[in-house]
Amino acid sequence: MDITSSAIVNGFIADKYGSKGTEFGPDGMPVLSFPLKIEGAPAGTASFAVVFDDPDAVPPCGFKWVHWLVAGLRRTELAEDSSRNDTDYVQGANSWYGHGIDEKDLASCYGGPSPPDKTHTYVITVTALDFVPVLRKGFSAADLKKVSEGHVLAKATLKAKYSPAQ
Repeated sequence: MDITSSAIVNGFIADKYGSKGTEFGPDGMPVLSFPLKIEGAPAGTASFAVVFDDPDAVPPCGFKWVHWLVAGLRRTELAEDSSRNDTDYVQGANSWYGHGIDEKDLASCYGGPSPPDKTHTYVITVTALDFVPVLRKGFSAADLKKVSEGHVLAKATLKAKYSPAQ
């Protein structure tokens, strides 16, 4: 299985999908989500889960920052701004919840890259599952991991960088 995004050019996520963009939600959270395409899913795939996170956030934040959680995706493509426009999948709470945004519903969406210190490498992971998980809006990465155990058919990752706004 492979994943691609036209938002990634020369190894970098396009500026408009993060803190150098122009579309922001609560607490300055970048809200324009990037497009994503999944190809070569294994037979028996019932749905996909998407995790977009920042392992490089551990030194400045103390934990891996989660930017987007998607579960129950039953198609192989997400268009630009899917997070705000589509309702056929469930979104979990990103790390802005409890770190600038106090309402889980407001953080249950795409929250684009906004590195505080230096250029970070972000990871997009798509998991093909043999079922459609039953999760509610605002679920956590731990919830997704737990419900997916024993149901993973394949995983694919895509890494890209984003630099801080000047």
